Amino acid sequence: MTKAGALTVDVAIIGAGPAGLTAGYLLTKAGKTVAIIEKDATYVGGISRTEEFQGYRFDIGGHRFFSKSQQVVDLWNEILPDDFIQRPRMSRIYYEGKFYSYPLRAFEALWNLGLWRSTVCMASYLRYKLFPVRTVNSFEDWTTNQFGQKLYSIFFKTYTEKVWGMPCDEMSADWAAQRIKGLSLWGAVVDGLKRSLGLNKAPNDGQAVKTLLETFRYPRLGPGMMWDAARDRIIASGKGRVLMGHALEQLASDGNDGWRMTANGPDGKVVITATHAISSAPMRELAARLHPLPDTTLNAARLKYRDFLTVALMVEGEDLFPDNWIYIHDSKVKVGRVQNFRSWSPEMVPDEAMACVGLEYFCFEGDGLWSTADADLVELAKSEMAILGLVDPARVRGGAVVRQQKAYPVYDEDYAANVAAMRQELEHRHPTLHLVGRNGMHRYNNQDHAMMTAMLTVENILAGQRVYDTWCVNEDAEYHEAGDEGAQGTLPARETVTPDQAAALASVRDVPERIKPSATAGREAA
Repeated sequence: MTKAGALTVDVAIIGAGPAGLTAGYLLTKAGKTVAIIEKDATYVGGISRTEEFQGYRFDIGGHRFFSKSQQVVDLWNEILPDDFIQRPRMSRIYYEGKFYSYPLRAFEALWNLGLWRSTVCMASYLRYKLFPVRTVNSFEDWTTNQFGQKLYSIFFKTYTEKVWGMPCDEMSADWAAQRIKGLSLWGAVVDGLKRSLGLNKAPNDGQAVKTLLETFRYPRLGPGMMWDAARDRIIASGKGRVLMGHALEQLASDGNDGWRMTANGPDGKVVITATHAISSAPMRELAARLHPLPDTTLNAARLKYRDFLTVALMVEGEDLFPDNWIYIHDSKVKVGRVQNFRSWSPEMVPDEAMACVGLEYFCFEGDGLWSTADADLVELAKSEMAILGLVDPARVRGGAVVRQQKAYPVYDEDYAANVAAMRQELEHRHPTLHLVGRNGMHRYNNQDHAMMTAMLTVENILAGQRVYDTWCVNEDAEYHEAGDEGAQGTLPARETVTPDQAAALASVRDVPERIKPSATAGREAA
């Protein structure tokens, strides 16, 4: 490497999130030189960072450290060997002043709703069992058929629409079927009656299928602690640079499978020359900055994202509620989820007499909520906590706002084709350009999946060929040839990922796909 304005490295990396930092750490550990650019001037970790305000620390969403992959767990322990704590897990649903277990326990839900509303719910349930929606296209159709219109409207509609910013009748039924498993309303009622009569001692409440972790590991100062440590290890190796406050201007091919990356930083422009490039930047942004422009630039431009913001409130009082987080299903407020940061780790809150909660608002960048002034958002959060009865506004001693762009990739009806088109072109034309992570691959994944895509990418770079398919989930994906016939031979055969690697790759989470408008037009009920 040379002076700051002009760097020559083995690998240039875009983004200092979990994927980019994992790649950087493993590459420097293997003796390769790297330069990582990060547009945030202060924090590494991306959506897994931990923000700080007046000594209070808070996540951008909550990030449990759990993986079925031992490789990922071992890497966490290697980077942060002494700072994990074990925390009890508790999350509930809040609706009209009452708490409900999450995942939902149907018998408990009916009990909390009271006799009259429960009767209406059961009547609605029976009506749709006898006369279901015949043509099931949407999330609304599927969920209504399973639980009736009334329970659907209480426990599924409000929160789902808050998160994804689209009506439930435009979301795919397949997503509902994948997401809501193991909950039988009738089975829960029968089980509850049996237990009430002493005929059944099994505490399943209709939840025999689903079991949640009761504890989880967590860095004592938040997930950002992990990524701060990874950054520090990269720098300490003497083989890595992490350039904060540097935004990608251009990633240009040198015509020989190498790269010239230009980034704008606080001290001017930096030019990084590298043999390989790794990008965790959103595919849409990468395509616009590649030179030459890909043929699939328009495909990338059509990719969409869901954003959100967190309003952190510092509140007088030790323990407001025991939950790590609460899902807000109440339509009277805009907030979708509330984080209780002391329950994640006591060290997140510097004063034992204080609490810190984070209200999460799901939105689109540039809409009314996103554009609201910080002071007004703090006041909104205070008023909504009062409406919910969770916090007395008079006890709030301060507040801060953090906006998170591109938190969730949107799976509309065209996203898969757009991603596949760009992926195929880049792999064909640029074998030394590697896409990793949530936004880099436009896949709604967990930390461990993002890390595994980086881990396999590093193996490919060290091997000098793509021996692993970083896009595979449980099995290798099918590759299609792109470009002119005969211009390039077939891609090298992929090694099958190990069961351990597949366990991490399988952590990709379900995202609702938008059904085509014509699908709802034929909706029909008996």
